[in-house]
Amino acid sequence: MKHSRLTGNNAPAILLGLLIACPLNALADNDWSYHQESDSLTNQTYSFAQSPLPRPGLYDNIMLEIVCKENKLQAVIDADSLIASQGRSFDVEYQIDKNTPVTLQMKTFPDSKRKGYSDESAKRMADDMLTGQAIFIRVTTMLRTVLSISIPLDNAAQPIKHVFADCGLDSSSNAAGEPAYNLTKFEQEFSKLTGEQQQQVLAKIKKIMTEMR
Repeated sequence: MKHSRLTGNNAPAILLGLLIACPLNALADNDWSYHQESDSLTNQTYSFAQSPLPRPGLYDNIMLEIVCKENKLQAVIDADSLIASQGRSFDVEYQIDKNTPVTLQMKTFPDSKRKGYSDESAKRMADDMLTGQAIFIRVTTMLRTVLSISIPLDNAAQPIKHVFADCGLDSSSNAAGEPAYNLTKFEQEFSKLTGEQQQQVLAKIKKIMTEMR
Protein backbone atom coordinates (compact mmCIF):
# COMPACT_ATOMS: atom_id res chain seq x y z
CA MET A 1 0.00 0.00 0.00
CA LYS A 2 1.43 3.32 -1.09
CA HIS A 3 1.44 6.35 1.19
CA SER A 4 0.74 9.73 -0.39
CA ARG A 5 3.50 12.25 -0.06
CA LEU A 6 3.26 16.06 0.12
CA THR A 7 5.45 17.02 -2.82
CA GLY A 8 6.09 20.34 -4.48
CA ASN A 9 3.61 19.48 -7.21
CA ASN A 10 0.62 18.50 -5.11
CA ALA A 11 1.18 20.66 -2.00
CA PRO A 12 -0.81 23.71 -3.28
CA ALA A 13 -3.80 21.53 -4.17
CA ILE A 14 -3.77 19.80 -0.79
CA LEU A 15 -3.48 23.07 1.11
CA LEU A 16 -6.33 24.57 -0.94
CA GLY A 17 -8.44 21.55 -0.12
CA LEU A 18 -7.78 21.99 3.58
CA LEU A 19 -8.80 25.65 3.40
CA ILE A 20 -12.04 24.77 1.63
CA ALA A 21 -12.84 22.04 4.14
CA CYS A 22 -12.08 24.32 7.09
CA PRO A 23 -15.13 26.32 8.27
CA LEU A 24 -14.88 30.00 7.46
CA ASN A 25 -15.57 30.90 11.08
CA ALA A 26 -12.44 29.07 12.17
CA LEU A 27 -10.39 31.51 10.11
CA ALA A 28 -12.04 34.59 11.58
CA ASP A 29 -10.01 37.16 13.43
CA ASN A 30 -10.93 39.94 15.81
CA ASP A 31 -10.69 42.80 13.34
CA TRP A 32 -13.55 45.12 12.51
CA SER A 33 -13.63 46.25 8.88
CA TYR A 34 -14.90 49.19 6.83
CA HIS A 35 -16.78 48.63 3.57
CA GLN A 36 -18.43 50.62 0.80
CA GLU A 37 -21.04 49.02 -1.43
CA SER A 38 -23.68 50.09 -3.96
CA ASP A 39 -27.42 49.54 -3.40
CA SER A 40 -28.76 47.74 -6.47
CA LEU A 41 -32.22 49.28 -6.00
CA THR A 42 -31.23 52.92 -5.59
CA ASN A 43 -27.78 52.79 -7.20
CA GLN A 44 -26.48 54.78 -4.23
CA THR A 45 -23.30 54.02 -2.34
CA TYR A 46 -23.50 53.22 1.36
CA SER A 47 -20.83 52.36 3.92
CA PHE A 48 -20.67 50.22 7.02
CA ALA A 49 -18.37 49.08 9.81
CA GLN A 50 -18.70 45.32 10.25
CA SER A 51 -17.88 43.16 13.26
CA PRO A 52 -15.54 40.17 12.96
CA LEU A 53 -16.92 36.83 11.82
CA PRO A 54 -18.39 34.97 14.82
CA ARG A 55 -16.21 32.28 16.29
CA PRO A 56 -17.88 28.88 16.73
CA GLY A 57 -18.55 27.69 20.25
CA LEU A 58 -20.31 29.46 23.07
CA TYR A 59 -22.45 31.96 21.16
CA ASP A 60 -24.85 32.26 18.24
CA ASN A 61 -23.86 33.37 14.75
CA ILE A 62 -24.60 37.09 14.89
CA MET A 63 -22.82 39.98 13.19
CA LEU A 64 -23.17 43.66 13.98
CA GLU A 65 -22.87 46.56 11.54
CA ILE A 66 -22.90 50.33 11.94
CA VAL A 67 -24.24 51.62 8.61
CA CYS A 68 -24.43 55.01 6.90
CA LYS A 69 -27.12 54.84 4.22
CA GLU A 70 -28.82 57.83 2.60
CA ASN A 71 -27.07 60.02 5.20
CA LYS A 72 -28.74 58.14 8.04
CA LEU A 73 -26.98 56.06 10.66
CA GLN A 74 -28.25 52.55 11.37
CA ALA A 75 -27.28 49.78 13.74
CA VAL A 76 -27.87 46.44 12.02
CA ILE A 77 -27.90 42.91 13.44
CA ASP A 78 -27.51 39.98 11.05
CA ALA A 79 -28.21 36.48 12.40
CA ASP A 80 -28.29 32.94 11.02
CA SER A 81 -31.41 32.17 13.07
CA LEU A 82 -34.95 33.48 12.65
CA ILE A 83 -35.54 36.63 14.67
CA ALA A 84 -39.02 37.91 13.79
CA SER A 85 -41.39 38.16 10.86
CA GLN A 86 -40.51 40.63 8.12
CA GLY A 87 -41.01 44.23 9.20
CA ARG A 88 -41.72 43.28 12.83
CA SER A 89 -40.15 44.71 16.00
CA PHE A 90 -38.04 42.68 18.42
CA ASP A 91 -36.16 43.38 21.67
CA VAL A 92 -32.40 43.77 21.86
CA GLU A 93 -30.17 44.27 24.88
CA TYR A 94 -26.53 45.26 24.64
CA GLN A 95 -23.89 45.65 27.32
CA ILE A 96 -20.50 47.31 26.98
CA ASP A 97 -17.96 45.53 29.20
CA LYS A 98 -19.50 45.42 32.70
CA ASN A 99 -21.62 48.54 32.28
CA THR A 100 -25.38 48.67 32.79
CA PRO A 101 -27.20 46.83 29.94
CA VAL A 102 -29.17 48.99 27.51
CA THR A 103 -32.49 47.78 26.09
CA LEU A 104 -33.82 48.89 22.72
CA GLN A 105 -36.10 47.77 19.91
CA MET A 106 -35.07 46.85 16.40
CA LYS A 107 -37.17 45.97 13.38
CA THR A 108 -36.55 43.30 10.78
CA PHE A 109 -36.14 44.51 7.21
CA PRO A 110 -39.15 44.14 4.87
CA ASP A 111 -37.37 41.34 3.01
CA SER A 112 -35.72 39.53 5.91
CA LYS A 113 -36.59 37.48 8.99
CA ARG A 114 -32.98 37.23 10.14
CA LYS A 115 -31.74 40.79 9.87
CA GLY A 116 -32.90 43.83 11.85
CA TYR A 117 -32.02 47.49 12.30
CA SER A 118 -32.48 50.56 14.47
CA ASP A 119 -32.23 54.18 13.37
CA GLU A 120 -33.14 55.83 16.67
CA SER A 121 -30.59 54.07 18.87
CA ALA A 122 -27.77 53.70 16.32
CA LYS A 123 -25.71 56.74 17.37
CA ARG A 124 -25.92 56.02 21.06
CA MET A 125 -25.02 52.37 20.53
CA ALA A 126 -22.06 53.25 18.31
CA ASP A 127 -20.84 55.92 20.75
CA ASP A 128 -21.02 53.40 23.59
CA MET A 129 -19.04 50.91 21.53
CA LEU A 130 -16.20 53.43 21.21
CA THR A 131 -15.80 53.42 25.00
CA GLY A 132 -15.35 49.69 25.64
CA GLN A 133 -13.42 46.52 24.97
CA ALA A 134 -16.36 44.25 24.08
CA ILE A 135 -20.11 44.38 23.45
CA PHE A 136 -22.44 41.61 24.61
CA ILE A 137 -25.71 41.36 22.66
CA ARG A 138 -28.93 39.50 23.45
CA VAL A 139 -31.71 39.23 20.86
CA THR A 140 -35.19 38.03 21.86
CA THR A 141 -36.79 36.21 18.93
CA MET A 142 -40.44 35.77 17.98
CA LEU A 143 -40.35 32.35 19.69
CA ARG A 144 -39.12 34.05 22.90
CA THR A 145 -35.77 32.30 22.60
CA VAL A 146 -32.64 34.38 23.16
CA LEU A 147 -29.72 34.67 20.75
CA SER A 148 -26.50 36.02 22.24
CA ILE A 149 -22.96 36.89 21.28
CA SER A 150 -19.95 38.68 22.71
CA ILE A 151 -18.15 40.80 20.09
CA PRO A 152 -14.68 42.22 20.73
CA LEU A 153 -14.27 45.92 19.99
CA ASP A 154 -10.56 45.74 19.17
CA ASN A 155 -9.85 47.94 16.17
CA ALA A 156 -13.52 48.99 15.96
CA ALA A 157 -12.92 52.71 16.47
CA GLN A 158 -11.45 53.56 13.07
CA PRO A 159 -14.12 51.81 10.95
CA ILE A 160 -16.95 53.24 13.07
CA LYS A 161 -15.54 56.77 12.95
CA HIS A 162 -15.13 56.41 9.18
CA VAL A 163 -18.85 55.63 8.94
CA PHE A 164 -19.60 58.61 11.19
CA ALA A 165 -17.65 60.84 8.81
CA ASP A 166 -19.60 59.46 5.84
CA CYS A 167 -22.81 60.51 7.59
CA GLY A 168 -21.42 63.90 8.64
CA LEU A 169 -21.42 62.91 12.32
CA ASP A 170 -18.85 63.36 15.08
CA SER A 171 -17.96 60.73 17.62
CA SER A 172 -18.49 61.45 21.30
CA SER A 173 -14.79 61.28 22.09
CA ASN A 174 -12.91 64.37 23.17
CA ALA A 175 -9.54 65.52 21.93
CA ALA A 176 -7.72 63.84 24.79
CA GLY A 177 -9.08 60.47 23.75
CA GLU A 178 -11.36 60.06 26.76
CA PRO A 179 -15.02 59.22 26.04
CA ALA A 180 -17.39 62.13 26.51
CA TYR A 181 -20.09 61.99 29.15
CA ASN A 182 -23.08 60.13 27.73
CA LEU A 183 -26.45 58.76 28.79
CA THR A 184 -25.07 55.34 29.68
CA LYS A 185 -22.50 56.89 32.02
CA PHE A 186 -25.18 59.10 33.56
CA GLU A 187 -27.44 56.11 34.23
CA GLN A 188 -24.59 54.25 35.91
CA GLU A 189 -23.72 57.13 38.22
CA PHE A 190 -27.35 58.11 38.85
CA SER A 191 -28.16 54.59 40.12
CA LYS A 192 -25.43 54.95 42.78
CA LEU A 193 -27.03 58.04 44.33
CA THR A 194 -29.37 58.00 47.32
CA GLY A 195 -33.06 58.63 46.75
CA GLU A 196 -32.73 62.21 48.02
CA GLN A 197 -29.75 62.89 45.75
CA GLN A 198 -31.62 61.49 42.76
CA GLN A 199 -34.52 63.86 43.42
CA GLN A 200 -32.11 66.80 43.58
CA VAL A 201 -30.53 65.81 40.26
CA LEU A 202 -33.92 65.37 38.61
CA ALA A 203 -35.06 68.77 39.84
CA LYS A 204 -31.99 70.41 38.30
CA ILE A 205 -32.50 68.55 35.02
CA LYS A 206 -36.13 69.61 34.93
CA LYS A 207 -35.09 73.24 35.43
CA ILE A 208 -32.50 73.01 32.62
CA MET A 209 -35.03 71.39 30.25
CA THR A 210 -37.59 74.09 31.03
CA GLU A 211 -35.05 76.84 30.30
CA MET A 212 -34.09 75.24 26.98
CA ARG A 213 -37.64 75.16 25.60
